[in-house]
Amino acid sequence: MKEGRPIKDNSCPVTFVGAGPGDPELITVKGRRRIMEADLVLYAGSLVPREVVSCAKKGARVLDSSSMPLEEIHEAVMDVVRSGGTVARVHTGDPSLYGAVKEQMKLLDREKVPYQVIPGVTAGFAAAAAAKVSLTVPEATQTVIFARAAGRTPVPDKEELRNLSTHQCTIVLYLSASRVDEVAKGLLDGGYPPHTTVVVGHRIGWEDETILFTTLSRLAAEVKDKGIKRQAVFLVLPGEEGEARSRLYDAAFSHGFRHGKTGPQKDGG
Repeated sequence: MKEGRPIKDNSCPVTFVGAGPGDPELITVKGRRRIMEADLVLYAGSLVPREVVSCAKKGARVLDSSSMPLEEIHEAVMDVVRSGGTVARVHTGDPSLYGAVKEQMKLLDREKVPYQVIPGVTAGFAAAAAAKVSLTVPEATQTVIFARAAGRTPVPDKEELRNLSTHQCTIVLYLSASRVDEVAKGLLDGGYPPHTTVVVGHRIGWEDETILFTTLSRLAAEVKDKGIKRQAVFLVLPGEEGEARSRLYDAAFSHGFRHGKTGPQKDGG
């Protein structure tokens, strides 16, 4: 439930499930179980492959919500709840990140319907894993910003890319492939060097997944050359070329579980 009180799994008729980026195996065990148990499975078919919800039980109603407005989705959920059934509302990636779940939760709050949220693997993390890169690098960048370029949904002025770029940290950009020229300009205007590494992850987790390594100066040209217009995430990696190592496994570094050559660390490491 939204109040955050401990609840039994079977006391929530509605569960928002993070389906991961596309790979049917990149869903949590708990999320898959909710889909298997639900009487109604609502999934965004434009972003969630049908295979993710193919585990629904026999007799369950499985609906693709990609063409349904909010009110229709809510009514389908409430029809099942009123009859005593359970609903798995399946969203791509993680529901908390560009998941459009807030308005759905508000409607359930108004009806006093309990619900819970099961997190999922977001595309930015899946892209980093597929590309075998780290979003944080010792002594180079220890902060990750999740953002998007302004489009039909505007962003506050202080969150425009040229302003976020002043932090010179890793930026993970969603929903911005169709505005790649603006993305590149905003990042360059904000101070990122033209040689900054950018990883483009297209249709992450799907069978036709593509990982592209490029630089900020070539980003727009290469994205257009590949015909990438949607379902892409950009990883802006200013620390990718760094050589600094983590101290965690440095033989000279002490922490709470190991005495290194520097001797025990009094603060626990």
